[in-house]
Amino acid sequence: MTLSPTDTEGVSEAVPPLAYGCAVDDLTPSSPTGDETPALTLSPAQQDVLELLRRPPGRVLTFDADLRHQLRVELEEGVAEALGDLPDGQELFVSKSSLAAVFGCEARFLHEDGFGGWTPAMARGTVAHRAIELSTSWRGASTPTLLVDVAIERLIDEGYGVGSWLTEADQADLAEVRGMSVERVTTFEECFPPLQPEWRPKPESKVKAYLAGGRVVLQGKVDLTIGVAKGLEARKVLLDLKTGSFHAHHRDDLRFYALLETLKLGTPPRLLGTYELDAGVLHREDVTLDVLVSAVRRTIDGVIRLVQLRHGGDEVTPTLRPGGLCRFCDLADSCDAGKEWLRKADESAGELLDL
Repeated sequence: MTLSPTDTEGVSEAVPPLAYGCAVDDLTPSSPTGDETPALTLSPAQQDVLELLRRPPGRVLTFDADLRHQLRVELEEGVAEALGDLPDGQELFVSKSSLAAVFGCEARFLHEDGFGGWTPAMARGTVAHRAIELSTSWRGASTPTLLVDVAIERLIDEGYGVGSWLTEADQADLAEVRGMSVERVTTFEECFPPLQPEWRPKPESKVKAYLAGGRVVLQGKVDLTIGVAKGLEARKVLLDLKTGSFHAHHRDDLRFYALLETLKLGTPPRLLGTYELDAGVLHREDVTLDVLVSAVRRTIDGVIRLVQLRHGGDEVTPTLRPGGLCRFCDLADSCDAGKEWLRKADESAGELLDL
């Protein structure tokens, strides 16, 4: 690829804390609009996140208008041969989850291929995201509990996906979902700077890209986007909200989303961020041409392997990659590699406790 982004950076200036209630352009500071919009004091955690999200003053990042076409050509050329093994009339749907799974333990991927049903832990994320979405346009006072209750009601009224599961769930599961969702929304409100309408916040932002005449469908749903592109200037921020610890594949997840955004809009996002709700920590990465090329290559490799594993028959042997997920794998009792990994992990944990 010969195209490269243009990064123009102006004179560095000290950036003062952002005064809320002002017109915000891509999270850069600006003057208050008047007395009717009082400033909001941020906690240190919120201020830290804001500083990491904000575009430096005077910095403009633009990409060539032909970039998305070159990325698409590279993707389609890369997967063309593998699609010869895809049955006629069948589409291959590729998501961040399927890519992460196929690059993990392939035996576990084949065993669990497909959606295995909702659980309270899975439903928690969808409910919390809907509650956060409601918070961005809520008028008047609200609480995490109120937002979660309304989110659950809306999802049940929709009657599909997690809404169907919530309709049939018993009181214990509903209580668990409600409690975990309230905790997640509360943490988000405590540690993340309050979303301003001028930022164009959009939770649960869906994006798709079709390759090879629609035979391959790349799809994703970004937890939260902030900002919008301005012509060829990159301004949008893509964020994933996570409970638990940060893992390397979370960065790959967001790179995949950045690729989809670029294929859709033509202008890449400016910044990617994985936000750890439990720790209040933002892991950020600037979008560059190298980041997009990395996503292209990983997607090509993933598509090729997905087709091989699903349609290659007995000639394809899945690769075992034991790790922490072995503790939750249905194959653990019959997988020698998994049992050995768990044995060594338990021994290491025991040695640490002895210290």
